[in-house]
Amino acid sequence: MLGAALVGCGVQPTGVVEAGEPASGLTRGMRLYFASDAGLRAVPLLDREVGGLDAAMKLLAEGPTAAERREGLTTLLHAPGGYTVTGGGDRVTVELEGPYWAEARDQVTGQLVCTLASFQSVREAEVRADDVEVTIRPGEGPVLGPLRCAEYLDG
Repeated sequence: MLGAALVGCGVQPTGVVEAGEPASGLTRGMRLYFASDAGLRAVPLLDREVGGLDAAMKLLAEGPTAAERREGLTTLLHAPGGYTVTGGGDRVTVELEGPYWAEARDQVTGQLVCTLASFQSVREAEVRADDVEVTIRPGEGPVLGPLRCAEYLDG
């Protein structure tokens, strides 16, 4: 009945309408980013209280839960000896006492950058996670960054 009414009004049936690519980018909410064979995967923190950016880095180094490990997730980040993480607006800085053990474009750095961007966007609601820039300043060696999470995500 409705179809007949629409045809009577001049509305013609159409086929599938392509609307482009699905939405991409980081979603709101605190997420830890773990490594997998397919690249980085976000795991939401639904039932945990997390103090700040330092705590986010500690959780990331602790690694995924047993259930998440069964899904193929792991952490490549090893807890550094001494570090501080500070953030303001769309900027986060990781200060390490020693050298940084990874490259700028590998999954370890991606885990760190994406996790910290996620947490910073929750701490400062007006900041989108996609806009957060993370800089890693080791005690020895070159500074890495500023880096954005989008550099590490496929899609």
